[in-house]
Amino acid sequence: MSWLEDLLQRSRRLLHAPAQRHLPARPRVAVVTDSAAALPPEWVAQPDTADWLRIVPMPVMISGQIYGEGVDDIRMVLSVGLAEGKDIKTSRPSPGLFRRTYEELEALGFDAIVSVHLSAELSGTVEAAGLAAAGVGIPVEVVDSRTVAMGEGFAVIAAVLAAQNGAGAKEVAARARDAAAACDVFFYVPSLEQLRRGGRVGAAAGLLGSLLAIKPLLGVRDGAIVPLERIRTAAKAQARLQQLAVRRIEQLDYPPQLAVHYFGNDAEANELARQMAAHVGDPVLVTPVPSVLAAHTGLGVLAVVVGPQLPEAS
Repeated sequence: MSWLEDLLQRSRRLLHAPAQRHLPARPRVAVVTDSAAALPPEWVAQPDTADWLRIVPMPVMISGQIYGEGVDDIRMVLSVGLAEGKDIKTSRPSPGLFRRTYEELEALGFDAIVSVHLSAELSGTVEAAGLAAAGVGIPVEVVDSRTVAMGEGFAVIAAVLAAQNGAGAKEVAARARDAAAACDVFFYVPSLEQLRRGGRVGAAAGLLGSLLAIKPLLGVRDGAIVPLERIRTAAKAQARLQQLAVRRIEQLDYPPQLAVHYFGNDAEANELARQMAAHVGDPVLVTPVPSVLAAHTGLGVLAVVVGPQLPEAS
């Protein structure tokens, strides 16, 4: 059974047998995140998940038109925009949107909120959430995951499971931080051009001098994008991406959750996931890079997220 199937079954058991799960009589701690978390849609759609979790859409502007992840059909428009070299920008959600989300949860009777977001090194989302939290009538703890995509998503999953099991806000936030810290993100981009345009290369800026001559392998470390290796061909870069992820798996003393991300190259992603599955003995989650991230990585990105072990049921 894959970790996602295990997670889905756990949510169903929780929904249909709350008394056996020793849950409180009503929700206590809600979890909020942003659409950069790349959460599995099958899990998000579970009725019980929807009771505890809110996802704030992150805006993407394509040639002056603003789109919201999960609100608009953005992927096709973004794919065309990237292929045609259109002007593409992203921004953080507004503090007002966060505040409305928090106030909705307050009105539903939650006692506290844990708000888990992508790295503050890459986005102002954590700052916007903090500004909104100051004006809400219940405590809101904002967590900087220091990572992106399913690195952030695994932190959100851990937080929701803790909240569903009756943990207080401090413990829910701690579970999110621990899960995020256990994640490793490795990714390949055919070109650094989109990252350069968006100012997201950070420590990888040293690669720009050989932009056309290499296929960079990158990672996320201490919340920022960092260069890992310079590879000359796409085929070798993709093979090396797998090797780096496998090496990390072999260093762990537990079976990690794995995710593969892509944008515009699903066949490559599915093949990579098939090969990675042999190293964990389970199917691997394959999901597109969220549009707010694809706007910076460009078409053809491949990423592997080596996550924590799925928390034990309680």
